[in-house]
Amino acid sequence: MPSVLHPAPADGKPATRSSSSPHPAASRLGDFTTDRRVVLLMGLAIPVGLASVAAAWALLRLIALCTNLAYHGQFSFADMPITDGQLGWASVAIPVAGCLIIGLMARYGSEKIRGHGIPEAMEAILIGKSRIQPKVAILKPVSSAVSIGTGGPFGAEGPIIMTGGAIGSLLAQTIHLDDAERKTLLVAGAAAGMTAIFATPLAAVLLAVELLLFEWKPRSFLPVAMAALVAGAARAYLLDAGPIFAYSGALTFTPWHLLACAAVGVLSGLGSGVLTSLVYTAEDLFEKLPLHWMWWPAIGGLAIGIGGLIDPAALGVGYDNIRHLLAGDLAFQAVLVLLVVKVLIWSIALGSGTSGGVLAPLLIFGGAMGALATPWLPQAEPGFWALLGMAAMMGGTMRAPLTATLFAVELTGNMGALLPVLSACVFAYGVTVLLLKRSILTEKIARRGHHISREYHVDPFELQRVADLMTQPVQTLAGTQTVEQAIAHFTTLHPVHTSYPVVNAENVVVGEVTRADSLAWALEAGGHERSLAGALQGRELVVGYPDELASRIADRMALTGVGRVPIVDRASGRLLGIVGRKDLFRSRARRLREESQRTAYFRRAS
Repeated sequence: MPSVLHPAPADGKPATRSSSSPHPAASRLGDFTTDRRVVLLMGLAIPVGLASVAAAWALLRLIALCTNLAYHGQFSFADMPITDGQLGWASVAIPVAGCLIIGLMARYGSEKIRGHGIPEAMEAILIGKSRIQPKVAILKPVSSAVSIGTGGPFGAEGPIIMTGGAIGSLLAQTIHLDDAERKTLLVAGAAAGMTAIFATPLAAVLLAVELLLFEWKPRSFLPVAMAALVAGAARAYLLDAGPIFAYSGALTFTPWHLLACAAVGVLSGLGSGVLTSLVYTAEDLFEKLPLHWMWWPAIGGLAIGIGGLIDPAALGVGYDNIRHLLAGDLAFQAVLVLLVVKVLIWSIALGSGTSGGVLAPLLIFGGAMGALATPWLPQAEPGFWALLGMAAMMGGTMRAPLTATLFAVELTGNMGALLPVLSACVFAYGVTVLLLKRSILTEKIARRGHHISREYHVDPFELQRVADLMTQPVQTLAGTQTVEQAIAHFTTLHPVHTSYPVVNAENVVVGEVTRADSLAWALEAGGHERSLAGALQGRELVVGYPDELASRIADRMALTGVGRVPIVDRASGRLLGIVGRKDLFRSRARRLREESQRTAYFRRAS
């Protein structure tokens, strides 16, 4: 008797069993497909979370060291501000030198250190099988520390997201894990790194879901959440505890305030489009230069240096700027200059291919826009509209409204701002979705020839049973027919299908014969008198069951390459129907019609 290929187990590998042994019990379908292996991943997420916190601490100290060496001439890890202009024109050379070092590191180390980290992590997940080279784990934070420490207007979060992801990926590469599990540990490290920098574990988990995982499954969510929780708990021992931008301002939420929140969201959404355009316009201009890309960051460094002469506050990470915007103690002109200068030097530098993150700059851009719009908005506590601008700018630019909402709440420790912040983020997200084809993150990946869809939905095959999909009745061949008769069937009778189930007298499937089989038999010198049942003896047979989900049949077809799968009764093995590729396509076409055809069920009487 042929061996029967039954539904694949949880690890996705097909298993065979003799058709003479009892059929398995009816499959027990549940809400999720996660198995106990997730416990192993959760355990591995613990050291990933701890290592990511240590990496974040080291990165912040390294940034401080580079700043002190570059601007103060001191070998110190203390947090000292960038000079307030006392170096004069000599300060222009500092970011140029720093960016030149980054260009050399990218040219002779790894080109993957260029950029702000998140697109590179997304690309590693989607295209690189979640494998990150060890040298990237070292060069990325070092290059970012040099960039930010020499005045680069970037944040530390993008590099640490990449570094944390590299830690998770490297651990996964040392043990036997599949691609999905390796992706989970990579994203766990990224979420832990973001938690370590900003003390926002919930927002970090949501960032993983909205940007990095490309799925919503317990098998990935639980380890990522574990890494973020561990990082959140460990952070207090190396870095400051509590919200890093504590803010208690509130807003009486009235319909007028809702309209104002929507206005801030729309304004931020438009600003997101401007920022994205500026960055990639700068990148396009650098592409036209008759210079190797290694030299581009130095040109970006020149723009940083000149911008620093105009407004030194635009240099570096700028966490103090965020605090001032939330406190509402910056003059209108100071905010305007900060916004214009930082936007220009940030977009030019990022377009040049230097290394640094985008989250902190986005907070400053959005906060500055909110602060500038405050005189025309309803009365609120100082800094409140700046807070909404920060969240909305992040949500719109990164196309992650839920992440941005909780990020702002966790960042400030202000749960009372949840509803206004959510309102602004939703409108900013809506504007960018309608006006921009891609975000600042996915545009970079698209320019490398890859497409990313940010829409997640349940596979329609996961909602449909095989019994509702299979074709009945089934055209079959009898097991008692000879090989010669099968050859004649395929070569002289113009068969409708390329394969047919072979059944015995009890209508039990004993094999499946294809046109390729008949051609191979026709070339044989003898054996044409054999029965089909005998000729198919010992062959692997792919079958399905009526109570299965259609997705299982589709997966089985993909794994084995068969085009038609007989559907049999679990207990007796008798043939009940058949599912072919056309049946799957027909089901998908029905789903497409449901999404495109518009029908009014209740119509006004004429």
